[in-house]
Amino acid sequence: MGAVPVEIRPAAVDDHDELYTAFSRIVGAGEGFPQQPPLTREDFDDYWIRHAAAVSVACFGGYLVGASYIKPNYVGRAAHIANAGYFVLAPYRSTGVGRTLVEHSLREARRLGFDAMMFNLVFESNPARALYRELGFDEVGRVPSAVDGEDAVIYWRSLEDIVLEESVLHGESLEGVAG
Repeated sequence: MGAVPVEIRPAAVDDHDELYTAFSRIVGAGEGFPQQPPLTREDFDDYWIRHAAAVSVACFGGYLVGASYIKPNYVGRAAHIANAGYFVLAPYRSTGVGRTLVEHSLREARRLGFDAMMFNLVFESNPARALYRELGFDEVGRVPSAVDGEDAVIYWRSLEDIVLEESVLHGESLEGVAG
């Protein structure tokens, strides 16, 4: 499959059921997230929705094919560092959807006022690790036997080089979300 042209837009409340269903399938398959299946709606909402500064969906042909969230990785004085999470439905992996979501989240996090992004537990077997390196993330740590005996990698990247379009710089911003 070639590159899939996706529309990325803010998730609406009407998307939450579909997001929950898709994410719970990924958790149930043990693909990239540490949650224990079965995932409850309450656990999903708490992890993916409630604490997020932004939740986005990637759609192709009107169907959800992936999603991302951005939220502060820490509280207080360290809340300027974003955390992000992504999923892409299996049929759309290796089609550019993940890259599009990550690139969008870097711009969105910068727009929201974050100055860095960090991923806490990227499974060593996650094929997205190469993409993260391509997009400027540095491996800053390892967590031995993080999930079911598999090591995890911690990634960090500054967002100071992310240039926003002039209209975005003077547009609406969520000042205070990142700190």
